[in-house]
Amino acid sequence: MDDENRLVQEKRKKLQKLRKDGIDPYPNRFGKTHSSREILEKYDKSLKKEQKTNDKVNVAGRIMSVRRMGKASFCHIQDFYGRIQLYLRQDDIGIKSYEMFRDLDIGDIIGAEGTVFKTRTGETSVYVKKIALLAKSLRPLPEKFHGLNDPEIRHRQRYLDLIMNPEVKEVFLKKASMVNAMREFLTSKGFIEVETPVLQPIYGGAAARPFKTRHNALEMSLYLRISNELYLKRLIVGGFEKIFEIHEDFRNEGIDSTHNPEFRSMETMWAYADYKDNMKLVEEMLPFIAKKVLGSTEITYHGQKISLKPPFRRITMADAVKKHTGHDFSKVSTLAEARKIAKKLNVEIDKSMTIGYVLAEICDKLVEPKLIQPTFIMDYPRDVSPLAKASKKEPDIAERFELIIAGMEYANVYSELNDPDVLRKNWELQKKMLKAGDENAQQMDNDFLRALEIGMPPTSGVGIGLDRLAMLLTDSPSIRDVIFFPLLRPEK
Repeated sequence: MDDENRLVQEKRKKLQKLRKDGIDPYPNRFGKTHSSREILEKYDKSLKKEQKTNDKVNVAGRIMSVRRMGKASFCHIQDFYGRIQLYLRQDDIGIKSYEMFRDLDIGDIIGAEGTVFKTRTGETSVYVKKIALLAKSLRPLPEKFHGLNDPEIRHRQRYLDLIMNPEVKEVFLKKASMVNAMREFLTSKGFIEVETPVLQPIYGGAAARPFKTRHNALEMSLYLRISNELYLKRLIVGGFEKIFEIHEDFRNEGIDSTHNPEFRSMETMWAYADYKDNMKLVEEMLPFIAKKVLGSTEITYHGQKISLKPPFRRITMADAVKKHTGHDFSKVSTLAEARKIAKKLNVEIDKSMTIGYVLAEICDKLVEPKLIQPTFIMDYPRDVSPLAKASKKEPDIAERFELIIAGMEYANVYSELNDPDVLRKNWELQKKMLKAGDENAQQMDNDFLRALEIGMPPTSGVGIGLDRLAMLLTDSPSIRDVIFFPLLRPEK
């Protein structure tokens, strides 16, 4: 029998003894009145060593350390906000309660009633008058000196990660603050928060493979959304003018440090605006969020100093590729020539790619990883942007940009295509690409075309990946570090 199974058996024996002694190891509630932080903030500086108060508190948390000394003991409990020390004496809490406490283990959750005092070593503590077991832990926590460092276990057992590495909570608190700041900013600009379907009869709004499911009662196939874009535009058709949604998307794709099949995004739609209006919006929004979350627009990511102070750099995709590779795609007129350049640059392409797709792939693989400071890559090829409006001056160019920071995409924006006839032609081309083997090609959505035929005003939308933005603001190396429960292979 290994050590862990032996410890589990010992804990279960203690559980049986507790029940035999008439102690409920899992009571319904405990009237907690104070957190560890509230007590330390109020008393840590005001109390002198060995000073006692008559201030009553009820605290609760998980036992993280115990020091037993005959008829008196010290222990530290950990709640959401931190740790607080408890001091227990047999003469104060009674023999039965003290014997129960002596049988408790690291990891058990307890509640204690008592008064606040400071020990002679200067630690603010609770002098316990009553103690209650709130939940008996049946599995051992990792050994404290080695902790929990294995990334696989940390991501798979996030509950254990949060217990053993309390600093992990700060990442998710900052992520929550980030989302709240984004909401605050958008509502201050007159945007209204809306909700759109997760289950969709036709997936669309992005180039990605979907997850497929089935509704038994309606006897129909459905897809988990890869994007909410087309539904937001339906609301613009219906008369909404400034809307946003914070939502989950699902894409049946690979997993790496910047991709998880389930991820969180924010998307806006803004009637009567174009992509340049949204450049200004993004330049205002990101510094606002950074100041709310970090107190500054100057951040560090992977050891690199990054400034989120506007204005952000602007460069067209063609100019960016020319600058970083020396190849000028404005002079490329044939697909054979584009493929030749890609081969020379060791960028893999497939047979379904047009000239525009080759250019975009080169930019993605060779240019974006070099862009550290916030940069708007503008004016994408129209053929890689079927939902974007073409430039009036250059019909082969789409009014689209992506925001790149530290080599990663953080925002995708374009002037939305609202001509139903042009969109139908674009989707016909996508249909051919799908047949040619491009599994990420978009599908025809006739209901959306019908909505556009009702009429949609000039519109532009912003899509921002919230998990990646959280990575940036918390200096986290992997998207798994900012998602509580990332998707992982099943355990063997």
